[in-house]
Amino acid sequence: RKVKVEKAAKLMCVFPFVVKAFEMEIIPAERIVAQIGGTLILTCNTTGCASPSFSWRTQMDSPLGGKVSNHRTHSTLTMNPVSIVNSHSYLCTVICDDREKKEKSVKVELYSFPSDPIIEISPSLVAGEPATVICKIPDVYPSDHLEVVLKKDEHVLHKKEFSEDDSTNTVTKVVTYTLHPVAEDIGKEITCVARLPIANMDFEPKERTSSQKLNANFGPQNTVITASPGNSPMEGDSLNLTCVTQSNPPAQIVWSKYLAEGSIQHLIRNNVLSIPHVHFNDSGLYMCEVINLVTNKKENATVDIIVQGAPVITKLSIEPSTAVQEGENVSIQCSAESNPPPKIILRRKSDNADMRPYSARSILLPSVTFQNGGDYECVAENKFGNSKSEITLNVKYGPKNTMITVIPTAALKEGETVTMKCTSSGNPAPVISWKKKKATGASEKISKNATLTIQNLKSQDLGLYECEAYNQFGKEEKAVKLYVQGLLDEPDQMIPLIIAFSSVAAVAVPAVAILIYVSRQARINGSYSLVKALRLKV
Repeated sequence: RKVKVEKAAKLMCVFPFVVKAFEMEIIPAERIVAQIGGTLILTCNTTGCASPSFSWRTQMDSPLGGKVSNHRTHSTLTMNPVSIVNSHSYLCTVICDDREKKEKSVKVELYSFPSDPIIEISPSLVAGEPATVICKIPDVYPSDHLEVVLKKDEHVLHKKEFSEDDSTNTVTKVVTYTLHPVAEDIGKEITCVARLPIANMDFEPKERTSSQKLNANFGPQNTVITASPGNSPMEGDSLNLTCVTQSNPPAQIVWSKYLAEGSIQHLIRNNVLSIPHVHFNDSGLYMCEVINLVTNKKENATVDIIVQGAPVITKLSIEPSTAVQEGENVSIQCSAESNPPPKIILRRKSDNADMRPYSARSILLPSVTFQNGGDYECVAENKFGNSKSEITLNVKYGPKNTMITVIPTAALKEGETVTMKCTSSGNPAPVISWKKKKATGASEKISKNATLTIQNLKSQDLGLYECEAYNQFGKEEKAVKLYVQGLLDEPDQMIPLIIAFSSVAAVAVPAVAILIYVSRQARINGSYSLVKALRLKV
């Protein structure tokens, strides 16, 4: 054991360290001045103790009136809000590691002086008649230190001290004085000065004042309206209407506007009516009405505002809808507003010579056709400028003008390639399909493409081909018939072709003349006919 002690002593010599003594403190220290209704936090700190234990109490063992929060090396007592029950000396006790105990205390002193005095003068002042002046000092503590002085300008009217008051909580104190005003008092100030001087208590402010002018009640009178920049602002400009009147006390001002039907629209309660960006519908007669609630008198003034500017198109519409079915009745309307009134032109935007422009605010299209579809334009103009707007009329209709084109257009021969193309107009765009007539008379669908191509033409490819164009509003069919090999140029022109056959033999064989009549390409009612017949004559 002796050896171990010696080793420990040697280690302490090599590695010296300082052990801090157990200490404590309260922050803020000593005497604390706190305002009732505020927040106060007392902190009990320790040093030199690994595991301190904290407790709080008042010296009179009264309720703490706050919330305790313990931490590793400190503890807080929070009073929020501070109330009259917190007027105590608070004691913090700390026990270190269950063996050493320390205590410290701090005294909390309270006051309340939260706001300026409130002056009330009633009834309304009339020269030569007595009026009551009341000064209220709200939520004072301790009130036995309160001093109040009433002054008219710099002349002292009345003083009062509350040294005999025994209130134990915050209280509102009232000082009353009877004033006999004269005409010369108008414009002078009544001032209430409240002081709360408490010895050895450091807080601010210790003096609060309020003032109120003595005024005679009159008006309203001489009410006028000024318009800035003027009575005829440009559309989009700002407009300020200011109502000026003479009244005491200040009059209540209500802005209104006369509507077209004779009714009145109430706007705001303010002396300035401000419109940041005026529009044409802001034109009209404006009225400001002023009311003195004390004298119970009223007066009003009016101003006529006329907003000028280039036209603004307010409506461009198609009824019953922008998308209609062929045959419906359609109305296109355009409206615009401006000052001076605009000239309105509503027209169809079209390159077709027969589609003339309309000079009207509306276009009526009874039993609309697909030719009426397209873009329509409304133009409104006056001396300040113009405005344009467009709308599209979408007319839905079934397939029309279905046509078949056959390529090549020259004579066809067996083994060649034939292309038949079917086109059709409609809205929505028609779906096109091909069918071929069988020998039984029934039709067989052979393609869902607009273009039908027959490669390596054979005799079994001859026959009647039908093109069908279809959409949700109807269908249209056209047909073409392949008879034989030839395809000629001019419609319905019959020309002969002579093919000569000869043979080399012992006996001469008479020549055989073959007369073949064929027809050329034809487009009759949308059909495309190839060779009509074959006739052999020897």
